[in-house]
Amino acid sequence: MSEFGVYVHIPFCRHRCDYCAFATWTDRDHLMEAYVDAVVKDIGNKVASGMPVADTVFFGGGTPTRLAPDLLTRIVRSIPVSNNPEITIECNPDDVTEEMIHEYASSGINRISIGVQSMVPHVLESLNRTHNPENVEKAIAYARAAGIVSINLDLIYGVHGESLDDWRATLQGALALKPTHISAYGLTVEAGTPLAEDPARHPDDDDQADKYVLADDMLVAAGMHNYEISNWALPGHECRHNKVYWSQGNYEGFGCASHSHKDGRRYWNVRTPDRYIACIAAGETVEAADEQLDVVTRAREALELSLRTTDGVPVGTLDVEPLEGLVEVQGARVVLTREGRLLANEVSLRLKP
Repeated sequence: MSEFGVYVHIPFCRHRCDYCAFATWTDRDHLMEAYVDAVVKDIGNKVASGMPVADTVFFGGGTPTRLAPDLLTRIVRSIPVSNNPEITIECNPDDVTEEMIHEYASSGINRISIGVQSMVPHVLESLNRTHNPENVEKAIAYARAAGIVSINLDLIYGVHGESLDDWRATLQGALALKPTHISAYGLTVEAGTPLAEDPARHPDDDDQADKYVLADDMLVAAGMHNYEISNWALPGHECRHNKVYWSQGNYEGFGCASHSHKDGRRYWNVRTPDRYIACIAAGETVEAADEQLDVVTRAREALELSLRTTDGVPVGTLDVEPLEGLVEVQGARVVLTREGRLLANEVSLRLKP
């Protein structure tokens, strides 16, 4: 049975990256305290209505570390959790201080996810990222000193101007820091972003495939296993919160633009922090819209999500013969090979729930 997850969206950023299409704002810092008040009140309302205790909690954004540590930990402490929760916060390495991390750890945060993207300065510049790669090492040292051992590094490959050697240098730099988990994503072009408006900087599929293979080779050699297409972990350090999503588990989202799921019903909150604060203050629902998945759609989605993981799908839900080299049978399951992971979307079209 899936664990129950809580997601908290922190929509504040110092700077907006060229590829980002998330609900984030660089001119709303004056709303931070009111926003935290609203989130805490929203959580209290849901708890009073019978929300289960959380097995996993994930603070994403935006940039959660833009909040003063006491504001963020106020939210953490308002969420009832189970006996052995996983509580993750996304961190911008430039924001992290020793005092901040100690306050996080004392509130129960036990996993951090650091937005590294690249260890190569000119690649960061191409992404319009602003952090100093040296601060990644400092952030990890502070976390370990505070007793936080589960550390994820987020990486992006396929950036315009990034050579295969640049990507190798990023992977080597990341592995040298000995994280317990690495997420590596091919750069995607999202509508409405500065990147989308500059075709000369769009990624190349073949280049991204070469970089995926290099990442898999290096990360597996370092003792990590690929448990989902874009995620590698040391044994025992897989992200439990993401597994809630991939298993179609139930989760509740707090904050503007956050999404929730309960037994096949998906719903999401109003998009702006201003509107979210106003709704909570007025005692109105923050839910903007929802959708109810029918049985067939939900079953199909379950297979698509499972196919992306090492769990694979049951024998019989894929015609294996035409997919030779892309899938392999392991007992009663069919799983993607590495070549299949590169073509996962095409393989999923062959699923027959």
